[in-house]
Amino acid sequence: MRKNLRFPSFLAAALLTASLSSAQADRFAYAITDVQQDGVNWSYLRKINLQNGEFSTVLLNGTDSKQTAFDAASKKELTTFTTEQNRGYNLQPAFSSGVAAMAYDKKNNRIWYTPMFIDQLRYIDLKTMKVFYVTSQEFTGMARKSPDQGNIITRMTIGNDGNGYAMTNDGAHLVRFTTGKKLTITDLGNVVDDPANKGMSIHSSCSSFGGDMIADNEGNLYIFSARNHVFKVNIETKIATHAGTISGLPANYTSNGAAVTADNKIMIGSAVDANSYYIVDAASWTATPYKTAGGWRSSDLANSNILDTRQRNQNPVEDFTRIEETDNGLVQIYPNPVVNNRFSLQFNKLEAGEYTVQLTDVMGRLMMQRIINVGGKNQTEAITLTESAAKGFYLVKILDKNSKAVYSKKLIVQ
Repeated sequence: MRKNLRFPSFLAAALLTASLSSAQADRFAYAITDVQQDGVNWSYLRKINLQNGEFSTVLLNGTDSKQTAFDAASKKELTTFTTEQNRGYNLQPAFSSGVAAMAYDKKNNRIWYTPMFIDQLRYIDLKTMKVFYVTSQEFTGMARKSPDQGNIITRMTIGNDGNGYAMTNDGAHLVRFTTGKKLTITDLGNVVDDPANKGMSIHSSCSSFGGDMIADNEGNLYIFSARNHVFKVNIETKIATHAGTISGLPANYTSNGAAVTADNKIMIGSAVDANSYYIVDAASWTATPYKTAGGWRSSDLANSNILDTRQRNQNPVEDFTRIEETDNGLVQIYPNPVVNNRFSLQFNKLEAGEYTVQLTDVMGRLMMQRIINVGGKNQTEAITLTESAAKGFYLVKILDKNSKAVYSKKLIVQ
């Protein structure tokens, strides 16, 4: 009798867990607007209810010239403010020069952001609504903005790893910042185009500047350009793959803000069209209208939801055991089993050239991808897995420049 009771109990627990998980998803997004519905002064923080489309009143007036600001490191009040040299912006107001890039840090209850023409990382403590400025380090190190505004930060999000990520318009600088007690800012460098993009470049001012970005749960960022193009950027390799173009939008509509909804869709908003926001299906990149209450233009959206792309790549676990390995002596992998999350690949007889190393788990989900240039025989490359990599079975694949698998081997992580 007791055995028969176990399954319903387990099922109830599973359903409760799923319900709690769904409840934890944000059903709102923060939005940068003007004080006027049709204005373009991106200096006012509001909140939008994603269930009914209603906007809140102004949560923070970023134009306040008497704004009290605090140093992010010392937490002491800042009393001296200079003027931005190029355009004369006063550095004291929280959103001085306007904001087009912010990220909601749910763990610390903060909104991280940077003003468009001020090279400084800042955050809002949502519990106290105090603003903090990072004064110890410039955000990008490029205080003077280029004539085409290519080095302006317009995209920002919190990644699945808990770090913040931001990107300049021209894609030349992918910047990572930590969100814990010890703040560090790291310029990860240039994002490169995937050769498969066929001329569609993330560096093009005509197609790829502006917009916003979100993160997925497989270590990727999705860049939404103002011209409605979507690029998928792997954080580790910094390769930008053109994922598609959003269809179903009105002519001249610009995608300036993006946030993931509780049901794993993507909401986008525009800085030029307040008639409707749109819900985008990431499987087809098609947009359907979503009417909001009030019709506010917005330069940016942000919440903490992560796009779940793994659910579209769910192969049965049993299939992993049937995968045929290609252990042809061209490559050697050691140690196997892996200890301390580190292993090496020795390229014994591969022809010189560029290869892609992929690591997938038993569900077929991509856990790591790296581009390696092989210059000669017996070249060795060390691979370090993330600390969060679970113990178990994985598959290592090596693809040539034509995406043909030249080697595959099961890997055990202990």
